[in-house]
This record gives sequence, structure tokens and C-alpha cells, in this order.
Amino acid sequence: MNALKLYPKSIVTLTILLSCLVGDQLFAEKSAEDIAAIGKAAVEGDPEAQSSLGTLYYSGEGISQDFEKALKWYRLAAEQGYAKAQHNLGVCYERGDGVSQDYAEAVKWFRLAAEQGDPNAQLLVGAGYELGGGVPQDYAEAVKWYRLAAEQGDREAQYKLGVRYVLGQGVPQSDVEAVKWFQVAAAHGYSNAQYDLGAAYANGEGVPQDTVLAYMWFNLASASGDKDAKEAKETISGRMTREQIAEAQKLSREWKPGGLFD
Repeated sequence: MNALKLYPKSIVTLTILLSCLVGDQLFAEKSAEDIAAIGKAAVEGDPEAQSSLGTLYYSGEGISQDFEKALKWYRLAAEQGYAKAQHNLGVCYERGDGVSQDYAEAVKWFRLAAEQGDPNAQLLVGAGYELGGGVPQDYAEAVKWYRLAAEQGDREAQYKLGVRYVLGQGVPQSDVEAVKWFQVAAAHGYSNAQYDLGAAYANGEGVPQDTVLAYMWFNLASASGDKDAKEAKETISGRMTREQIAEAQKLSREWKPGGLFD
């Protein structure tokens, strides 16, 4: 019987990966008085207020959307070393919002935030090196930054670190090490990792072959809308008894984020 192929599902473009702001309560409603107070503090040089004002202009929450003004206030805060603003200024350059799109400049600002320990920025620097966006492609550097973010609990970084081990990019190829990181990301509800963990159990790659656990992880990924997982679950069910399927469904129902069943 043909094995299901374990493959990385998260090979995406830099633009798709890097398009989100952090911090500053982007969607929190603010009154006119709140906005006035933030503006006053920003003018007085407070970097947190400058970054928050940038986010208000970027989102258009309670104020007219203006990417150029967002960029201005992010830059003022970023130049004072405020990590959230450095990250968000990088997003502006990555997207080309309020400024000409420039991946190299985006990665420059992401790196400054990453060096302060911002896990999302660390993920983004890693993605730059993985995909050669704004910096020369360098898998070893990608692994370095993904690992820093993964060790802080970033589930996307945990998954992408596992993918590097599957492909042997920047690290020696190791299904065992890949599964370790897929397990961590899957336990946090990351559907791509749940799919690849299911494939690992189906194939016996990095873990002993176990169709019950394979079905369980495919089922969980499928419940998050993963169409590949739905198809894989249907395929693997043909290898299983009714009792095994019932057991896998029971494990799926009992699973909670943080649970591995390994």
C-alpha cells in the first residue's frame, strides 16, 4: 500500500507571511479623548504613543487612514528603539504601504526588533533568509531565527523549523527532529503541523507507524478546514478497522490544545 507523503505545507511567499502588524491593540476602540492624548504624547516624543498613533493612522480606527502618516510615526518610534514600531515599520516596507515596497528595508527593521527578542520579528527575519527576500537566501540563518522564535512559543516558527529538518535545509535532515517540532506546533492547534504529524504517523517517519494517531491528527487538521487533511483521513481510514477508527475519533474529541497523545 502506498505511503502518504510527508511534505511541508507552509512554503509561502514572503508577502503572504509578513503581512501583519503587532501590538498597540490594533482593533481596540479609542475615544476622541484617547486619540488626542496619544497624539499629545507622541508629539512630546513618547515612543509607545508614537507607535500607537502610527497604528491608528494605519488602521483608520477613529481617525482618517493615512499610510504616510503611519509610516512617519512608526519611524519616529522605531528610531528610538521601540521594537513594536520597528516591526510595524518593516511591515510598511514589506507591503509598500506609505512607501515604495522594499524587502531589504523591511528585513532591516524586522531584524532590529528581532534582536530585542520580538518572536514575530524573529520569524519574519527567518522567512527573509529562507526565501531570499531582502537578504541573500541562507537556510542556516533562517534556522537560527526560526529557532529563536520557536523557543519563545511561536507556532509558525515551530512548524517552519520542523520543515527545515524534513528538507535538510540549514540543518542535517532528521525526521525525528522534524516530528519534535511538528508535535509542539500541533499541540498549539497549528493545522499544518497537525497534518504533517498525521503523515509522519501514517508513514512511520520519525515516529513508529500508528494509523490511529495518524487519523486523529488528520481529523483535527480537517476540523480546522484543511482539505488535504480531509482527503488523507479518508485515505488512511481504508487501512483501519472500525474499532481503530472509533478510537481515533474518540482521541480527537478528547484532544485539547497542549495535548499530544504520543
